[in-house]
Parts: sequence; structure tokens; C-alpha cells
Amino acid sequence: MLFKTKNIILPLLLLLGCFNTYAQDSTLVGKNIQWDLVKCIDYAKKNNIQINSIRLNQQTSQQQYLLAKASRLPNLSASVGETFAHGNNVTSYNGTLGSRFTTQGSYGLNSNVTLFNGSLINNTISQANLSVQQANYAIVQQENDITLQITQAYLAILLDKENLIYDTDLVNTSIAQTKLEQQRYNVGSVARKDLIQLQAQQAADQYTLVNQQNTERGDLLTLKQLLLLPTDTHFDIFKPDSIAPDDTTASPLREAEDIALKNRPEVKNSELGVQIAKYGVKMAQAGYLPSLVAGAGISSGYVSGSQSGYFSQLNSNFYQDIGLTLSIPIFTKRVVKTQVEEAKINVEQADLTLSDTKIVLSQTVERAYLNFQNAKGQYDAAEVEYKYNQESYRIANEQLKVGVASIVDFLLQKNLYIQSQQAFVQAKYNVILTLKIYDFYKGIPIKL
Repeated sequence: MLFKTKNIILPLLLLLGCFNTYAQDSTLVGKNIQWDLVKCIDYAKKNNIQINSIRLNQQTSQQQYLLAKASRLPNLSASVGETFAHGNNVTSYNGTLGSRFTTQGSYGLNSNVTLFNGSLINNTISQANLSVQQANYAIVQQENDITLQITQAYLAILLDKENLIYDTDLVNTSIAQTKLEQQRYNVGSVARKDLIQLQAQQAADQYTLVNQQNTERGDLLTLKQLLLLPTDTHFDIFKPDSIAPDDTTASPLREAEDIALKNRPEVKNSELGVQIAKYGVKMAQAGYLPSLVAGAGISSGYVSGSQSGYFSQLNSNFYQDIGLTLSIPIFTKRVVKTQVEEAKINVEQADLTLSDTKIVLSQTVERAYLNFQNAKGQYDAAEVEYKYNQESYRIANEQLKVGVASIVDFLLQKNLYIQSQQAFVQAKYNVILTLKIYDFYKGIPIKL
């Protein structure tokens, strides 16, 4: 039941990280807002700091991917050097030493491009591209976690609101019964103990109503803090006109499990992790292969004090070169071998992570299916019990009005009615919640 489960929901939210911080929306300060479930989920997805942090990680991965692609291009660098010197030099006209300043300049452009490096560049690009996809799945995975947290908190409030309706009705009924009993007592037709028993029951019903109002305020605060709405924002949820588990049938467990294993982002993320690790092996193995780099450059320079002018020297000293550099690894002191072996270990670790992800997901789906089956059984039983106790309470109430029922028998029947009513409402929301969660693992969006 949900509020046997209600004591479980808040710890569950804590385990799921429900108190992650969210970015507050200053436009909501001081406003009265009433949101439905879809609006709450959409707001959380847009403002959750953890999700936005993962989005920034995705942007970083995208930049790394662009950088990897750019490594195919040639580089180009320019160099400019100017040297100022002072010293004693032999003069050209009389052979004597003289002190003077001299300047010297050098200018150049150089470019290199990798022609072959064991497909290291291609594998790096492919690996970076997979990292971008992995970051995208991480965003979806975090959004899924938050969706479940918001749904649980939202349904808890809906349960509170429905209980308030029943509790208010009980209080109004108790007031009317006590008033009637007071009139009978005033004319001496009933004993004082009967009146006191009804007055005590009215007080107990009022106490239950106040407690339920407090519970609703607390659960509203929990959802408000989940969304991290500004403190002075007056927040409430939209309550549908009616909410009932119209369709309480679930698809077979194997079907739901297969769909989840094929489509859930945590599995996709782990599968990409295996591919990324395999590219790591290929990148490490490139260390065994030679690399070929083409280079070209132009340069020129001048020296002051020469008989030639500045531009004449630049023309005379103009130099061009082009060449190829072949690097062949012969002995790397086991560096490359170690890198390859470590990369292979990473593949095995990624395979284990994928297997663990699939096992955990399968167990989670199976648990969700069992929770629904249990909730469905409780709901069916609670519905029957509630109908019978509702009718018994109606009869007892009518008998009390005409004075043919004892107060003790009436209060006993009333307590049975209240208990069955609470069990029915809890079972109804529990079956709705468990079915929504089970369907969510099949990729069906949550909505009421």
C-alpha cells in the first residue's frame, strides 16, 4: 500500500538523490502556481543542476570530438626573431676595434601533417564520437531518475488530497451525529455516556483531519524542495477530476524486460563504454607501428651592417624546405606493451560493467513487475472490503438516526469503515504508482 509505502517513499527519494540541488527560477518569486505532473517533470528536467552539469560534460565531449577531427589537418606556425647585440668589432676601413650595435632578424613559416600513424587519428575520432553519444545517454538516464522521484512525490500529494476529502466528510458526519445526539440528550431520550462517546469520536475525527492537513503540507513542501522553487512561491499541484486505475493489466515480464534491455539509456551507455574501451586497444596498438609526417617550411633573415640592404638580404636568404619524417619504434622499454595490456583490461572491465548494468536492470524490472502484481491483488481485495464496509456503515448510520443501534456497535462499524476506506485509497494509489513505474521501464511516458 502506498502509505505503508509512504514511509518508504521519502527514504527512497533520498536513496535516488532526490535532494540534488536545482537552479531556482527567479520569475516564480512570490507567485501562486499550480502545476500538473507533466509540468513538474518538465521543470525539473530543465532546472536540475545535476542534469545541467551533465549537459556541460556533453559539450566538453563535443569539443574533444571536434579537436580529434581537427588532428587530420596540417598545422601552421610562424616565427619571428629579432636580436640586438653590442660589442667590439674590427672596422672594415682601418682594421681597428670599434664598439657598435648590431641587429639580426629571422622569419619563418612551418607546417606539418601526419600522413600515417597506425590509424591513431581515426580511432581517436571514433572514440571521441562515442563519448559524445555516451554523454547524451547520461543526460537521459538522469532525467529518468528525476522523473520517478517527481512522480512518487506527486502521487503522495494526490493521496493526501483524497484522504482529506474522506476525512472532511467524516468530520461533517460526526458533527451532525453529535448534534442529533445532543438533542436527544436534552429531551432525556439517551444517556450522557452515549453523547460523550459521540463527542469523543467527533474530536478524534477532527484530530485525524488536522493530521492529514499537516501531512499534505509536508508532502507539498517535499515536492517544492525537489523542484527547488523559491521559498516564497505558493505552490500546489493540479488535482485531476478523477484518478482511478482504469486499466490495471500489465504486459508480460519478459516483454518488458526485453524492451528495457534494448532501449534504456543505462544499457546504451554501458554498451558504448565497451566500444570506447575497444578503440582504446586499437589506439594503444598504434604504438607498435611507424608514423610518417610530412613537413615544409620557408625562412629568411638579415644582419645589420652588411653591404646589402634589408630587402636584398631577405631575398638572398630566402630558404624553402620540404621533407618526410618516418619514425619507427624499435624498443620502447615495454611502454607500448603495457598500454596495450591495460587497454585490454579496460575492455574486460567495460564488459563486466555492461553485464552488471543488464543484471541490475533486469532485477529492477522484475521487482517493478512483482510490486505491481502485489499492489493489484491488494487493490482488488481492498475494493471489495471497502464496498461492504461502506454499506454496513451507511446502515449503521441510519440505525443510529432512528435510535435502534447502540453507540458501541455504531462506533465499531465506523472504525471498520474508516480502516477499509484508508486501505482502499492507499491501494488505489499504490497500484497506479507501481503500474506507472513498470510501464516507464518499457519507455511509456508517465502521465496522469
